[in-house]
This record gives sequence, C-alpha cells and structure tokens, in this order.
Amino acid sequence: MNQKSNSAKIVTSIAIILSSVGLTYARLPGWQQTLVIVSGSELQEPLQKLEAKFNQANPNIKLELKFQGSQELVNNYIDDQNDFKPAVLIPANGEILTELSNRLQATNNAEPFYDSPQPIAKTMLVGIAWPERGQALFVNGRFQWQRIEQAMTSGSWEKIGGKKDWGSFDFITTDPTRSNSGQLTLNLWSQSKIGTNLNSASLNDPSVRSLFSLIKKSVYQPPRSTDILLQEFIAKGANDADVATVYESIALYRWQQSQTNQNQSYQIYYLDPSIETTATAVIVRRDVNPSTANAARKFIDFLIQPEQQAVLVQYGFRPVNNAVDIKTVPNSPWNQNIPGAEVKPNINTLQPSNHQINTEIQRLWERAN
Repeated sequence: MNQKSNSAKIVTSIAIILSSVGLTYARLPGWQQTLVIVSGSELQEPLQKLEAKFNQANPNIKLELKFQGSQELVNNYIDDQNDFKPAVLIPANGEILTELSNRLQATNNAEPFYDSPQPIAKTMLVGIAWPERGQALFVNGRFQWQRIEQAMTSGSWEKIGGKKDWGSFDFITTDPTRSNSGQLTLNLWSQSKIGTNLNSASLNDPSVRSLFSLIKKSVYQPPRSTDILLQEFIAKGANDADVATVYESIALYRWQQSQTNQNQSYQIYYLDPSIETTATAVIVRRDVNPSTANAARKFIDFLIQPEQQAVLVQYGFRPVNNAVDIKTVPNSPWNQNIPGAEVKPNINTLQPSNHQINTEIQRLWERAN
C-alpha cells in the first residue's frame, strides 16, 4: 500500500472520529439547558407564575428558581455556600450588586458579571399596621419613627394611648444581615433619629447605637426575608404583630390575604422620606459558560417586556418599562381600594445607600446588645 493511500485512510479515520464526537455532544431533540435563577423572596410568586410562560416560549431552557433574602443571596454566592451554581442573581436592591462586584473583584481582580445589571421592577419601603393600632399610634395618620420608638421604650400599648388588653407593643422588621428591607428600615430610622443623611460617622453617633440596641431587644428573631415577615404578620394578627416595615409590592399583593385570615385588613402607611429599591438582575461569570449566559439574556429580556411587566404590577411592583401604566393593568392593586395605597404618594423618595453604609448598618446590628 503506498504512502498516499495510507494518508487518505488516516484522514478518513480522523474524520469519522470527529464526526462521532460531534454526534455524541450534539444537542438532540428534547435537550434542555438548565438556568439557575436566585432571586430575593419578594419576587417569588410572580417569577413562579412567569416560569411556565417563559418555558413555553423557550422549550430548550429549563428554569430552576431559588429564593433567598437579598443580602443572604449575595453572601451565599461570595462564600460559595449554595449546593447549586447560579447563573442569574436578582436581589431587591441594585446597590447590593455593587457590593457583590466590589467584593469579588477584591479577591480575584476579574470582572464578575457578563453584562451590566438590568433593572427588573421597582418598589419602596412602607409601614403597615392593623387599623385600630395604627390609629392609636399614628394620631395624625402619618407614619412616625418617633412614635414607634416611644412604643418600644414603654413596652405596652396602654402607656401610649392604646387599650390595656392589647398587651405589649410588637414591631417586626427583617434581619438586616440577611434582608434588604431590614437595612432600609434601619437606614431611614437612623436618618430620622439624627436628622441628617447617613455616613459612617453619623451611624456611630451614640443615639444611633442606642436605637439599634432598643430595636434588637424588641424584635425577637427577625425573619430572614420580607415575604416571610408579612406572612407571619398576617398569621399572627394583632396582639402578636402590630406594626411592620415591608415592601409596598408585598403589602399590596398580600392585602386580600390579611382580610381573609384576620377578618380585617392592615393599613398601608407611606414613609416620608422612603427609599425606592429596584430589583436588579445580573448574569454572573463564575461557573457560567457563554451558552448559559445567552440563555440568561433571553430570560432577563423576557422579564422587562410589557406583558411580563404587567404581571409584576399585578403583584404590586412598579414597572421599569415606561410603556406600562399601573392604573390600566388588569387587576392592578392600585384599583382595589386598598387602605392607604396611593398611585403617586406625596413623599420624598431617596435612592438606596451605597454598600459602605449598608455594611456599617450590618456591623452595628451585629454588635448591638
């Protein structure tokens, strides 16, 4: 056999081998790519509702939804504490992603995200109270941090103008080391206490440290996420849960549930000022290949389209897509006469604090006793 014939056989053999490898790794009909999404718990129900619609439009992409407190979400990712590999993170506050980026780049000096973070939906921190309790506490009908502090200090409703049989005053907020809404609560309460914007120096004012100590002693085992908090608030009812701080979105969405479970609905109080917080999605690079990143882009783009934004409005969120009007969306909670709900509340709305302030809030909370 001549050398030319041998060379031809070798080429043919290599071609057969490469062809076999290609068939082995080809994406056969029915193949699905799994996309792990980790979101703050406030988006749990709307994302679960949208999951089937996304899968129908993208049958080759299987969503795997996970839900954690927003600060917990970041901490678990940085410390690699999950038993799964996230492709998309959606905390309640885009500033938390700035913290994540800074912390990751400090350890490996590499860009942690595929693309710029993408806003998904907006909401703000509000107060809620059972009607009689709210009327007794906020005599002018406006939420006041000072009145909550007075109630905490006195310990009982009777001492602040409530009824004796209401017992102790019970305020609930989330754990600020795990949840964004807990951080927002301590942020706004501290600003009210010292009468100025926060920085590292003002947060270490003795009056703020004293406030953190009072709150920590008064709030027993704060929930890890805002939605868990509100479900507990509704289940316990007055006498065990009187006043709480939650997202407007969840307060609107679960309002009917409070009416059903307690035969009364809570009142919503807009804080002035309040902090607007934007649930923001990002595609992470660690353990995520370009193909998975492309699938993630489809999912994020899906969420910001008008039809999906309308679903988020039905769950109490304010849209990031300006083509969507919260008043004209079918079943919009702003059309349901929910006590205290306002389309355009007359309040000052602040931007979320940077990650340095949030980190300092967590540190002060952990040290408070």
